[in-house]
Amino acid sequence: MLTNSLPSNATSSFTTAPSLLPLANLPLSIGAGRRHVERADRNQAHPPRHRVGAHIAYPVVEISPPDSVERRTASWPGMAAEIVQVTRSNRIESRFCAPVHLLAVYERGMRQEGETFVEGLPSSTLRDFRRKLVFVPAGHRYRDWQEPRIRTRVAYFYFDPAAFAINADLSVTELPFSPRLFFEDNGLWDVALKLTTSIEGDGSLHRPYVEALGVLMAHELIRLHVGEPAAKPEVRGGLAAWQERTVVAYIEENLAEPISLSTLAQLARLSPYHFSRAFKQSFGRPPHRYHTSRRIERAKALLAQPAQSVTEIGFTIGFSEASSFAAAFRRETGLTASSYRRSLV
Repeated sequence: MLTNSLPSNATSSFTTAPSLLPLANLPLSIGAGRRHVERADRNQAHPPRHRVGAHIAYPVVEISPPDSVERRTASWPGMAAEIVQVTRSNRIESRFCAPVHLLAVYERGMRQEGETFVEGLPSSTLRDFRRKLVFVPAGHRYRDWQEPRIRTRVAYFYFDPAAFAINADLSVTELPFSPRLFFEDNGLWDVALKLTTSIEGDGSLHRPYVEALGVLMAHELIRLHVGEPAAKPEVRGGLAAWQERTVVAYIEENLAEPISLSTLAQLARLSPYHFSRAFKQSFGRPPHRYHTSRRIERAKALLAQPAQSVTEIGFTIGFSEASSFAAAFRRETGLTASSYRRSLV
């Protein structure tokens, strides 16, 4: 477990600052000796950098165009945080790849179009990602583009793996930190909410509390990943990467059509029995439930447009009866389709 993420010789200052960053690759200090927030120079390009020594600077998430967001940043030993608020409705692109872990916590997020990719996972075109989290392990590539339906608000938390102080029984380098895309976790969500609230307030008055929350968040990340098998299909029993891509692509292309288990199994070159087990290992739900969930995501996008009635949308995405669509939508979202549509107004 994480015993203490703060070095014994760490200084006691903590700073936060609002900024409207002109460049996407603002480096944050995540070193153990000093904490600060840096403002990028509008007239000078700052390439992503990695400095070795007492002060280590890593790039933050690159956002383009950079003047379409406002960013509030803070850093302390072993960790840094950003609160990013989108200020425009135009297309936004984000990229990240660095030797630090990234946790993205979406307080608000809905897009008309877009795609999110984390290296090691199939891409997602999820339209409504409110209260969702994304975890990008150190060294993994992350890309996202979106045409926002509402102005996204996200908190980015950066963790220096070398700053994790683990007990002698568990090396941090052995932890199976695997990528996760648009997942939910109440423990991480609650800590993130407390951290962002404190950072937006007068952080200097709550430094010990903020640092303690940072340690707790690291604990939650380790709790999430310890004991999970490494992302190797032959070890975890799930589908291989090529099988996941092939099957997901087929489902997306045939959302409105009935898809048999045998058809998907043939695409993955497995027997229906082994395919069903491997699919659930990879995606956390059986193939038919995954197919239904993707239909509901498509229905959400259509509900944002007034052209079709709720009943017509159900037929469009492949449900033969309005009642079956209503039941599936409520099961996936907790709302009726009509209630969901009203919430978008």
